[in-house]
Amino acid sequence: MTLTRRTALMGLGAFGLAACSTGGGSVAPANSTGSALPADLRPASNAAFVAWVRGVRARAGGQGISDGTLAAGFRGTGYLPGVVKRDRNQVEFSRTLEDYLSIAASDERVSKGRAAYARHRSTLAAVEQRYGVAPEIVTAIWGLESFFGERRGNVPVVAATSTLAFDGRRGAFFEKQLVAALKILQSGDVAASDLKGSWAGAMGHTQFIPTSYQAFAVDFTGDGRRDIWSDDPTDSLASTAAYLSRNGWTRGLKWGVEGAGPGRSLTPQPGGPTFSVTSNFNVIKRYNNSGSYAIGVGHLADRIAGGGPLRASFPPDKYGLVKDQRIALQERLTARGFDTGGADGVIGPNSRAAIAAYQTSIGIEATGDPSLAVLQSLGG
Repeated sequence: MTLTRRTALMGLGAFGLAACSTGGGSVAPANSTGSALPADLRPASNAAFVAWVRGVRARAGGQGISDGTLAAGFRGTGYLPGVVKRDRNQVEFSRTLEDYLSIAASDERVSKGRAAYARHRSTLAAVEQRYGVAPEIVTAIWGLESFFGERRGNVPVVAATSTLAFDGRRGAFFEKQLVAALKILQSGDVAASDLKGSWAGAMGHTQFIPTSYQAFAVDFTGDGRRDIWSDDPTDSLASTAAYLSRNGWTRGLKWGVEGAGPGRSLTPQPGGPTFSVTSNFNVIKRYNNSGSYAIGVGHLADRIAGGGPLRASFPPDKYGLVKDQRIALQERLTARGFDTGGADGVIGPNSRAAIAAYQTSIGIEATGDPSLAVLQSLGG
């Protein structure tokens, strides 16, 4: 397989990670399963889209999709303007590794991860026995992708992929995903009403795109369906392990360690911790081609398995603040009525808006930039 699971979706971010940052670093959330969709993610009138659908249905029919499947797949779907808006207006967040790990391995995510690991211990052990992937690694991917199933997405996959294929920016790729989604529906793995996912068509507890589902999803429960959409995460967890196994995972080999160890040395943030990584680190990157993501999975997995925080510290940020000072800034702003959305030490859009509002209130230029001076002006 030449593409990683979401190579063509890079820039979208890990949906669970985007959705579940608790503090100032949060970005637009994915929809929770079962939640009402925003108005712009509901079908809108678009005559050109309707005409395009007639053509794509004919092309899909030529690839073996039955008339019944096409009717079921497209029933009630339509052009979703919010999908195009999100695709065209993605903000490229350039997070430091420290910020990324503050979200990926937050106290809340570690706590939920340990609880999820305990609840599904027997399933994860059986998955490890078959595929050789450590249970904590599978659990960590689950946590980063959908916050342990809480943020699987509620957008109809046929509508999302057809909208993106029609839009044309990555038309060939998304038409391929649309046809794959229709083939999944035709296989009987899921009902049309349950074929839902993120706004970009990633599905289930561990956010498989339709073509990756076709290639790697497994029926671990033995019920005749590869069901990654239900509340039971068994097939999703096993499918994730199967994906890693088929992409070269080595049984019994750690992803890496902080500090010196066997394998390649890696210092992703100058002045921060150094990691020694193994070939399994590169296999995690096959799931999402990002060094920060792979470290996030590895470190969260270590924490879920009982490990502690990183030993080495990170240097001050470009504003001269260390994480504890950024957390203090968020806490003091919120206490003054300028809500940062939480205190995780990540200065994202919520925190910047709160800083700007505070700066305006005291009569100074509203830059939204954190600083020691702003922190000191807020008092103790």
